[in-house]
Amino acid sequence: MRRFAISAVFLGLIAQPSLAQDYIKPRIENEAADLIEKSLDSTIGYEVVESLTTEIGPRLAGSEAEERAREWGGAKFKELGFKNVRIEPFEIPYWERSFEDAEIVAPYPQKLRITALGGSVATPDEGVEAEIVRFETLQALRDAPMTGLEGKIVFVDEYMTRTQDGSGYGVAVQKRSGAANEAGKRGAAAALIRSVGTSQRRFPHTGQMRYDTDVPKVPIAALSAPDADQLQRALERTDQVTVWLAIDVQSPGMRPSGNVVAEIPGKSDEIVVIGGHLDSWDLGTGAVDDGAGVGITVGAGKMIIDHIRETGRRPERTIRVVMFGAEEVGLYGARAYAAQYADDLDRHIVGAESDFGAGQIWRFETRFGEDKLDRAAEMLKVLSPLGISPGGNMASGGPDMGPIRQRGVPVVTLKQNGWDYFDLHHTPDDTLDKIDPDDIAQNVAAYAAFVWMAANMEGNFRAEETEDARATE
Repeated sequence: MRRFAISAVFLGLIAQPSLAQDYIKPRIENEAADLIEKSLDSTIGYEVVESLTTEIGPRLAGSEAEERAREWGGAKFKELGFKNVRIEPFEIPYWERSFEDAEIVAPYPQKLRITALGGSVATPDEGVEAEIVRFETLQALRDAPMTGLEGKIVFVDEYMTRTQDGSGYGVAVQKRSGAANEAGKRGAAAALIRSVGTSQRRFPHTGQMRYDTDVPKVPIAALSAPDADQLQRALERTDQVTVWLAIDVQSPGMRPSGNVVAEIPGKSDEIVVIGGHLDSWDLGTGAVDDGAGVGITVGAGKMIIDHIRETGRRPERTIRVVMFGAEEVGLYGARAYAAQYADDLDRHIVGAESDFGAGQIWRFETRFGEDKLDRAAEMLKVLSPLGISPGGNMASGGPDMGPIRQRGVPVVTLKQNGWDYFDLHHTPDDTLDKIDPDDIAQNVAAYAAFVWMAANMEGNFRAEETEDARATE
């Protein structure tokens, strides 16, 4: 496996007088460094992703495949030596696609590549044939008059900006629900959007959408980028382009889902929780989103299990690894976890989810009490040889950490290079061949070291309550 140079950014930081107070003992730092070395030479993370994507494949939330994935997850945890393995069930509203097709009818007849968005309603059996009205952005549609779109197909042609940290997604993703809701308010027959993604390959990107209350529900689909370009060029030649769109989907009601949970027991009942989400969309095999996150966090746990067996030293805190269910369709697994462990969240020391592909980690972001940032500096001393630099103190922790973060649990984001993540995200192109085993090993190394330090350091990451704050209660 490759080795990684110390970050130049962090070299500048540690050249200054350290704020660290040795909350992480030298022995723990050395053990974390050893975990890094061994993880870089391991293929465990890649092996877990390969197993999941080969033996299960796509894992649509609530489907029979997601159920098989839960059984796979429990068996994999036991095989690798985790303890307290269990499936924690919940139910979700189920949606699946049956058929989707589109074409330009006139004046330039040709097929278009589309995919229905999760949660969309179906078209009538005969489909919808109507004139296209293009809007350059979602905001342009929001600003449009409430009349004039009746019976037409709205086309929101908004582009997504490619960035390393994925920051372009937050703006672009709004059209997934916004286009259908704004079209429905104006009496349109259907909506199309340029895929929420950065790829120019002819693969449309799916993803979940939601209808506003009391708004007429219109069917919505995403066009691949080349097909959106084609439709745009057709509209430049004539302002009257007719498209036929057909979507057949099923929403049969509630179906079972669940989280798969396992632990590495520590000396106390305090918890360090990490994980990835087990479900995926149905177009690809969910290797990058989020088989990689499952492989990375399970692989990190396995490296720690091997370390414990070699040294005989248990962590001070329990390490919990979660394969979250039904993330893609609304964070159902994350919400179920937060509800189930609501009375235990004060014992959750820190959490982190890997859900941004398999690119190398390049930044360490936190959401700690401001008076606890010296602990982050200590961790960075160990992580920096992996090319990881300091980030800010507004980390999300990952989507499935959101519900417990909102309840006060500190989180970190081990930020991956996501330059090409949205080329693959939610497409048929999300397959195992897109993952570099060396990159995933670097992720496993970073997670294993971080978790070991968090599970053994003194103190916690929450802001200390001041005398003034207590006086106001």
